[in-house]
Amino acid sequence: RDISAADGAEDGGGGGGVDPTTIDTSAIVGQLARYFDARNGGWGDEPKFPQPMVLEFLVRHIDDTGDPRPRSFLEKSLTSMADGGIYDLLGGGFHRYATDAEWLVPHFEKMLYDNAQLARVYLHAWQVTGSDRFRDVARETLDYVLREMRHPRGGFFSSQDADSEGEEGKFFVWSYAELDQLLGGDTALAAKAWDASRGGNWEGKNILHRVADPDELAAEWGVDPEQVAKQLNEIRQRLWHEREKRVKPGLDDKVLTSWNGLMLAAFAEAGSALGEERYLAAARANASFLLDTLLTEDGRLRRVWTERQGSNLNGYLEDYSHLIEGLLALYQATFEYRWFAAARDLADIMIERFRAEGGGFYDTSDDHETLITRPRDLHDNAVPSGNAMASTVLLKLAALTGESRYQDEARATFDQIAGSLQHNPMAFGQWLAAYDLLAGGRREVAIVGDPHAKETQELLDVVRETFRPNTIVALQDPENPSDVPLLKGRTTINGRAAAYVCKGFVCQRPVMEADELRVQLDQGA
Repeated sequence: RDISAADGAEDGGGGGGVDPTTIDTSAIVGQLARYFDARNGGWGDEPKFPQPMVLEFLVRHIDDTGDPRPRSFLEKSLTSMADGGIYDLLGGGFHRYATDAEWLVPHFEKMLYDNAQLARVYLHAWQVTGSDRFRDVARETLDYVLREMRHPRGGFFSSQDADSEGEEGKFFVWSYAELDQLLGGDTALAAKAWDASRGGNWEGKNILHRVADPDELAAEWGVDPEQVAKQLNEIRQRLWHEREKRVKPGLDDKVLTSWNGLMLAAFAEAGSALGEERYLAAARANASFLLDTLLTEDGRLRRVWTERQGSNLNGYLEDYSHLIEGLLALYQATFEYRWFAAARDLADIMIERFRAEGGGFYDTSDDHETLITRPRDLHDNAVPSGNAMASTVLLKLAALTGESRYQDEARATFDQIAGSLQHNPMAFGQWLAAYDLLAGGRREVAIVGDPHAKETQELLDVVRETFRPNTIVALQDPENPSDVPLLKGRTTINGRAAAYVCKGFVCQRPVMEADELRVQLDQGA
């Protein structure tokens, strides 16, 4: 059945039987505060991992209650990581984790899933805070992936090793003598900005990382900050070009469906938010590659592809759920129907083949090789659990289709962990996003108008001007009607582009002006 008007009105936007007061997000922030490293950002001691899903929770909630802690935790963590050795100052992208509490010394391996999730959270943090630094880190991370981790056909590789020539970190670190020989008179500025010394900061070598920004250096030396920033950027380029001459770390060139789904979502959202067509082109190429190469004739996913062996292994739950997430992000960035259709088809197979009695999903399909126990992992780890992401994407599909079966499955999945979420949020980061969609006032926005017309773009720009995590958007060209159910029956008004803001398919009056749309979206945000 469809989500009825009563459903939408009763739960205030798709919460169904979940009482929004059941889980106290303020208490979750309190739990995170207990383990937060106020000095260095992040959580816990050493080794220290970035925790992108927890950071996403904070992005969602920094303006919810007036509590300053979510913003402070978010900004401190993202700034400290970007300033630390865990971030590749020259080439962009994040190493896997830090071996110390200060984010200085990384395990130098670079993983696709880390960079997918971190690029996305830095992008969202820029949208919410306006920090140019966060935007730049997102760009540099995605540019690194395009340069180093992409197959010519569009798939993304799995990882780069920590070591080269048998030595961990050799590709990334510098002796002071190397810097001085290359930079000459610029060495002192680089050393001051990026913590380089003759003795080094790690095993006699230097892990370049940011310890002073251009404003601080300009004030200390009495020069123009813009000139310092320009000079540092030129130095970075010289060092990067020199580093490119070294033997690079080994590359794991497997294309994994689930990790590619995460990166697909990052490129799609960045292309939309930043107006970067090259990111959207990369996302389209990636989605096309995955659907053409890892999808069987009967609509089933394979888990892995390599140049040598082609596609292989039955897909797991996370392969379906993560790819659906990427496809839905790409649909909302481009409004090309094929991505929505592919996401819905995969979701239907996911429900048919992975669903567990009593709610939730198994990690393996019903025709997977026989195991002693059919696994079902509910905890989020380095990547979102298949169940958490399944709940997330089913709620998004409910918003686009009006089909309550997707929402019912998501709710039943969420019920498997609802009692644990508040007590151990670090283990359930993606579930927090699912809960926010389930109980936090999910809204649908249907825009109808010529996609190339200024008035249509002005409406779309309002939706995209900040991070609106619970807003699901669809767009229809009146000259080329779409089969996305949210758009059914929506029309232009007197020939003008119009936007319909809805909850559970119950819509407010359509608006044609950007300011009016902003008011509707900001109500209850």
